[in-house]
Amino acid sequence: MSDQPESSLQSEQADRPGLRELFVCMTQVAFSAFGGGMSLWSHRIIVERRQWMTSESFVTGLTVARLFPGPNQINMSVYIGSIFQGLPGSLAAVAGIILFPFTLLMLLGLLYFQFSAIAEVNRLLAGLAAAAAGMALSMGFKILEVYKTDYLALAIAVIVFVSLQVFRFHLIPVVLVAGPVAMSLYWPRGPGR
Repeated sequence: MSDQPESSLQSEQADRPGLRELFVCMTQVAFSAFGGGMSLWSHRIIVERRQWMTSESFVTGLTVARLFPGPNQINMSVYIGSIFQGLPGSLAAVAGIILFPFTLLMLLGLLYFQFSAIAEVNRLLAGLAAAAAGMALSMGFKILEVYKTDYLALAIAVIVFVSLQVFRFHLIPVVLVAGPVAMSLYWPRGPGR
């Protein structure tokens, strides 16, 4: 009788990624996302491949990450690490997302300044930018899939999109207004919500 709770506790702990797994996973995300699209790769690796989170919980974390200042993916790695291992998990995930990519970026930066006058290098970078735009658009469609029946969320998304793209409002005021409005609209109001 006492063996059953222990074995179920062990299976729950086995499902939770450890510090090393968080570090390796976030390093994999960082190295998969050349030219951008880290949110897409995070979703693909964390939700689809490793199945650590559902799409809904991932989108929730991504929303929280985008509402706070700083790079979205670093905020997201803090969120993911803290869910599974608390503060040590956050530190491991952030180290994974930053350590090796930062080192590689510094080396590539040195090479770029040596060869930036070559036209082929600039064309290569333009191609990478186009691929990054496609990955960002793909992530948008993945988020749309989660909210396709939530008309309030779709309305908020359209209003924010129109505010930024059509009316050319600045990002910070839109976030400062839309964030609290959206949170108040979704604030739990009890069983009869």
